[in-house]
Amino acid sequence: MVTVLLLILSVITGVFLGKHFGKKEKLAKNLLVLSAGFLITICLNEVFPEVYTSSAGSSLGIFVIAGVLLQMILEALTKGFEHGHFHHHGEHNILPMALMVGLFIHAFIEGIPLANEHELSPYLLGIVFHNLPISFILGAFLFNRKGESKSSSSYPSLLIVALFALASPMGMLLGNYFNPNLQPYFLAIVGGIFLHISSVIIFESNKNHNIDWVKIGLVVLGVSLALVMHLFHHH
Repeated sequence: MVTVLLLILSVITGVFLGKHFGKKEKLAKNLLVLSAGFLITICLNEVFPEVYTSSAGSSLGIFVIAGVLLQMILEALTKGFEHGHFHHHGEHNILPMALMVGLFIHAFIEGIPLANEHELSPYLLGIVFHNLPISFILGAFLFNRKGESKSSSSYPSLLIVALFALASPMGMLLGNYFNPNLQPYFLAIVGGIFLHISSVIIFESNKNHNIDWVKIGLVVLGVSLALVMHLFHHH
């Protein structure tokens, strides 16, 4: 129950902040970079060790690659929304239906490995941290669109938010019915998704390839937070 509440609250909080502070694109970018540092550390410190020490072990690399490829396909629907790209493509290029489908599948798959996780595990907190900036951008995109009356866009917008908020809990619910031996395979796929998203955010080229000390600082802060969680969880 705590897990479900955290997942839903992370989306609602992010959307609320995005609705009210969404015009501050710099804030959204900084949140994304911070979460990427956290996410890649969770991926390398928690997800991959669990995947590669499982009984399936070395054969799981292909599922990590499958996760990377799946995320690339989903980004054809969301237009790179997960790393704050909607401004670059023009808001009207992203159909709400395609966005809804892409985000739902993404969050649903991430929820499946939660079926066997302990409450407040680093993996859960990785998803929560990951949800906040995506939800922030989602709130900014859905509730600050120009040229649409509030009444005409609010219902589809609320539907998209509700589906995104419930996607991971629904994945977790379904995960309870799967054979536990399949868990490492789903975790490997999610590891690939995490790796792709976080590395794209972190390694995207800066203007003129100058050193961006703020970005480096935010990544280090995200990494540090994840390491603290890792130490806390394992002691």
